[in-house]
Amino acid sequence: MLRVHFSDADLARIQVAAAPDPLWEIAASLHRLQSRNGRWAHAEWHRAARVRIRAAGLDRAVRNVLFPLFPRAAYFPDFLTPFQSSGGLDAGIEAILATPSRRVLDEVAILDRVVGAPSWAPRLADAGTRAEFTRVLRAYYEAALAPHAEHMQARIDAERSARCRGLLDGGVEAMLEGLNPGIRWKRPTLHVRYPVEGRVLHLNGRGLKLLPSYFLRHNPVTLADPELPPVLCYPLLHEPAAPPADALDGAPRSLTALLGRARAAALCAAATGATTGEIARAAGVSASSASRHATALRDAGLITSSRHASTVLHTLTPAGASVLGAVTLRGGGPGTAGDVPLRPPPPPTPSRHRSVRASAAPKG
Repeated sequence: MLRVHFSDADLARIQVAAAPDPLWEIAASLHRLQSRNGRWAHAEWHRAARVRIRAAGLDRAVRNVLFPLFPRAAYFPDFLTPFQSSGGLDAGIEAILATPSRRVLDEVAILDRVVGAPSWAPRLADAGTRAEFTRVLRAYYEAALAPHAEHMQARIDAERSARCRGLLDGGVEAMLEGLNPGIRWKRPTLHVRYPVEGRVLHLNGRGLKLLPSYFLRHNPVTLADPELPPVLCYPLLHEPAAPPADALDGAPRSLTALLGRARAAALCAAATGATTGEIARAAGVSASSASRHATALRDAGLITSSRHASTVLHTLTPAGASVLGAVTLRGGGPGTAGDVPLRPPPPPTPSRHRSVRASAAPKG
């Protein structure tokens, strides 16, 4: 169990990341490549990433360079996921390059004690070797993650919508309570399911950066060094994928089924984030019909759906936003889809540390 202790000042300084953190997602995605555990949640990505990694000639670098430094095990070095990477891949790589050599050596030594480090790892203290390493990181990101960036961003947007609802409905403490099934708030402490007992993090007025992660699985993760800026990286919840839609003359059946008043209303409702019940009220249909319409929109790649406790929140993907923007322009203004009149959207309804970095069991 990890216990994160908050003061009132810390509660006022909580942030939720607005975009996937590229270096945390690199770490978590490398864990996915090293395990079959939970592969169903990323099956499409896994197949495509393997092909792109091979096409880019990165097989050996991933196997011999990245896997040993990001083991799916008890620890990987903190300097590989710097706080600055929330500002993007370039900012994160600059932070890795700027890490003091002494810190690199200290964290490589921890890696060696906990799970074993490759013999060449101490050479990362040298700026030139570290620059070569960051080139491998960038090449892996471009091959494996960049093609999936829009989908990851859509899931983060959906998560932020859910956190905003929690904040508006019940304040910051309700937002914390709803983060993840393995996270429980009991003022003034956040109790996080963790493979190591007795892990404690005192925020001491620094606040906490919450990093929802597309590729992380099972346990949330934080940094090993409690003096670093506090972050809590936690996994997004993934629903089992529906069977692939059949194709009609080369087009997905789900896309050909998109036209119609009810689905246009559902798409408009998802523009600001809507539960299945809210879609039902916006479209004037039953909850079961709203669920079917949401499934068709999701299969067509126009919305993404995230489960939070007993509710499911639907939000637009970038493709969905483009489609809605196009039909809105043709229809002459907001609140219309083509010439189909839509009911106004309903008002919102209440929704009912790495340890050393963090575990004795595999992370992620």
